[in-house]
Amino acid sequence: MRLSCGNSAFPLLSVEQSIRLIGLLDFDGVDIVLMGNSAYLRPEEIALDVADWSGHVRRLLDTEGLDAADVYCVPWTDFATMAPNHPDPAERARGRDLFRRMLDVATFVESPGITMLPGIDFPDESHEQSLARAAGELQERAEEAGERGLGFSIEAHVGSVCHDPADVLSLCARAPSLRLTLDYTHFVSQGMAEKDIEPLAPLARHVQTRGVAKDRLQAPLKESTLDVERMVDVLVAAGYDGFIDVEYIWVDWKRLNEVDVISETVMLRDRLNAKLSGEPWSYPRPTGIIEG
Repeated sequence: MRLSCGNSAFPLLSVEQSIRLIGLLDFDGVDIVLMGNSAYLRPEEIALDVADWSGHVRRLLDTEGLDAADVYCVPWTDFATMAPNHPDPAERARGRDLFRRMLDVATFVESPGITMLPGIDFPDESHEQSLARAAGELQERAEEAGERGLGFSIEAHVGSVCHDPADVLSLCARAPSLRLTLDYTHFVSQGMAEKDIEPLAPLARHVQTRGVAKDRLQAPLKESTLDVERMVDVLVAAGYDGFIDVEYIWVDWKRLNEVDVISETVMLRDRLNAKLSGEPWSYPRPTGIIEG
């Protein structure tokens, strides 16, 4: 396993600056994160000239000696727009067109695959209907990605149609070509036990992690309840050999803008590296404090 970091950790920097910083932080790869209708990297703009933008990013990665670990796309600033299980076929078609553009991005930047969202529970229909429609659309997308030699996975997130492990397992059973971008934090923050999340490990194509606690989707490592070392052991046992994305982010949603992103990223990087190399890790003592 190798470690990556996403450009979304540093949204106030340009893509050039964020990739340079990730290289300076000694990561092996970059999760290229695109968010529609946002103030940062917008897929609807990149789609206007995928080859030019992607070629630029690939050259930036080469300069820093970094790999593209994943391409992660959130279509819009609400979860319904372009959702893969939207009841409106025209809206699903818009989402599929964006998905295909993201496949192009992944090909140009030489990413192993892409991650998108699974959809939500829509009003005026049952959870089962929303889940079944998501499975049908996502299976077709996964097959299309596979034909291009790319992996396709969804991140099961808070507020999604599969916000608990049972629904994730049900979705992937119905869409057998679909994989998972596994992020424990969306389950731990809901109060779920790690042992109930661990059956998802064999489905993982990509992994994201950060500090987390109940009712807090992103927490400082000192307050985090996630057993990172146990998580790595579970991934090893499942045969996972991809990237682990250290995914501290800075965005005004669910208190995701209340930590020192750089310091937390460095500490979690070091903790994961220690585990992967079989060395002990302890929380660092802050320096520069004047006592007395």
